[in-house]
Amino acid sequence: MRLPPRVTVVEVGPRDGLQNEATPLTVEERVAFCIRLLEAGLKVVEVGAFVSPRWVPQMAGSDEVFRRVAPHAKARIPVLVPNRQGFERARQAGVREIAIFTAASETFNQKNINATIDESFARFAEFLPEARGEGMWVRGYVSTCFGCPYEGPVPRAKVLEVARRLLDIGCHEISIGDTIGVAVPSQVTELMGCLRETLPGSALAVHLHDTRGTALANVLAALQEGIAIVDSSAGGLGGCPYAPGASGNLATEDLLYMLRGMGIETGVDIEGVAAASRSLAGRLGHPLPSRYLQASPVPGVR
Repeated sequence: MRLPPRVTVVEVGPRDGLQNEATPLTVEERVAFCIRLLEAGLKVVEVGAFVSPRWVPQMAGSDEVFRRVAPHAKARIPVLVPNRQGFERARQAGVREIAIFTAASETFNQKNINATIDESFARFAEFLPEARGEGMWVRGYVSTCFGCPYEGPVPRAKVLEVARRLLDIGCHEISIGDTIGVAVPSQVTELMGCLRETLPGSALAVHLHDTRGTALANVLAALQEGIAIVDSSAGGLGGCPYAPGASGNLATEDLLYMLRGMGIETGVDIEGVAAASRSLAGRLGHPLPSRYLQASPVPGVR
């Protein structure tokens, strides 16, 4: 079994996690959460989204969150931007790393951002050349790569097409998402293997939901295909508000536990991440789904 010796963990809890929580956190709470995650050694922490607070109120004030987190960051702290307006706000806040998003399913893209896949690329064309020209690092998300809540199975060729288009317009990294958590390891092996035949493996990441309990098994399948960038969410927070049944982001603590046990380096302190997650549990009003937290409710006890 050939596995990467080191994995980059991309922490999406402050954005993808919190955007699906019924209880919006204050700017102060989100800033503290992000700083705790950075102090735990995470090299990429997605700190917010420059989207309309009308549609995603949990992300209101992301510009202020970014400004207050930035002085503490010795890591990438990207923000999600959906369009030119979001990009301008991000640029004014001093952002240097951005993420854009589309889908491999037309129906999901319409439900998510009220645009076809082609229309989403037309929006990117309005600001991405400027972002690249200014030296910004750009990440591209592809949702519904293994299944769509509206269309069912998604053709592998469509995922390859969308991922290639994102790379061609200037994305440095492409995150392949199992938005509703339907994938099994054999599917991950097949898709990531196909992607690696045409795209640089170093530019590929996986974003795997644990809706049906298969996320860690799917991560292992991706690792075996040479993928060394994995998205996760502290505490297992979140999902997607526009994808019915998309609960269950992979918990960062569970991912770190598995990688540590396999001897794969991450540079991240698992207890530091767990402490950041525990700091939110009471505020959100429900137990966090991370199995590591459930098995070790007392810090230091495993």
